[in-house]
Amino acid sequence: MNKTNIILDASDIRRKMARITHEILEVHKEIDDLTLIGIQTRGVYLAERIKSRIKDIEGVEIPSGKMDITLYRDDWTRIGPHPLVKTTNISFSVDKRQIILVDDVLFTGRTIRAAMDAVIDFGRPDRIELAVLVDRGHRELPIQANYVGKFVETKRSETVNVLLKEYDGEDKVVIE
Repeated sequence: MNKTNIILDASDIRRKMARITHEILEVHKEIDDLTLIGIQTRGVYLAERIKSRIKDIEGVEIPSGKMDITLYRDDWTRIGPHPLVKTTNISFSVDKRQIILVDDVLFTGRTIRAAMDAVIDFGRPDRIELAVLVDRGHRELPIQANYVGKFVETKRSETVNVLLKEYDGEDKVVIE
């Protein structure tokens, strides 16, 4: 029997995303070179939320993009014979940019490693940072987020599911 435990509700997510945005703006006082890249799927929506909040606070719309890392994964052959590859859209040069990768959950670090490889294929940014809504530990690679909404201790056997209204119809994070 699967037990579901809600660890963040809609208001929690809203507060966490507000805090992450303010932390980004504290670090990046000059936002001229700042860009966001959301990792498909839910990282794209979280990046859009950060972008929108930055525009509300600073009055500036920063460039953003979305990235699918499926074919950059070191386990993509295990996904199945026909992996579903989603859109990558980075319509700006990443050269000399401050890139913030945005994802929903940080787990082993393999998704982020793949995302960094993909970004490097687009050019040479000055810096790559990471913002995640949930960091659940259990790293297999030495990767750490710069901006984290919530640290959650989990068992490797558990699943952390982020639901976002843009994709799932509601905002919440559950552990199963």
